[in-house]
Amino acid sequence: MEIVAAVSVVLGCLLGVLLVALTLPGIWFMLLVAIGFQAWFALREPPMLMYEWWTLGACVLLGIIAEVVEVFASAVGAKKAGGTRRGAIGSVMGGILGAILGTVLLAFLPVLGTILGAALGAGAGALIAERHNGAKTWRQASTIGAGAAVGRLAATIAKVGFAVAVAAILCLGAFV
Repeated sequence: MEIVAAVSVVLGCLLGVLLVALTLPGIWFMLLVAIGFQAWFALREPPMLMYEWWTLGACVLLGIIAEVVEVFASAVGAKKAGGTRRGAIGSVMGGILGAILGTVLLAFLPVLGTILGAALGAGAGALIAERHNGAKTWRQASTIGAGAAVGRLAATIAKVGFAVAVAAILCLGAFV
């Protein structure tokens, strides 16, 4: 039965990494699968643990860090390019909307549509927010938008890296 549980965790982790690439909460899905098996093992007779609790805690911490990186990276990209707080907020909102629209409108590019939509949305959100009050020229707003788009793309790549790390920890832990 332990092998079935471990293989199930591996499959859950593979799906979780794919979900993260689609900008969905895949790390939390992986953790939910692992914690579910942890609880199942703890309730068996005789009780045993699939993971040490610190292992699951470390994965939760990595998940929190990944979420923080994802949310603020486009804002940081906009700020580094000379954007204001308004542009940073626009990049975060645009990234969320862009990911949704990219998933729907670019459905023929399953994972890339979401990633491109999020990056382009972050850029457009920052550009629109900076141009809205007229304080920035089109050139300045475009530079800020590009910074936000690059930041969002970097965040997605970083979050996939975090997801792979969590998946590796959970998969190895399931077999040890």
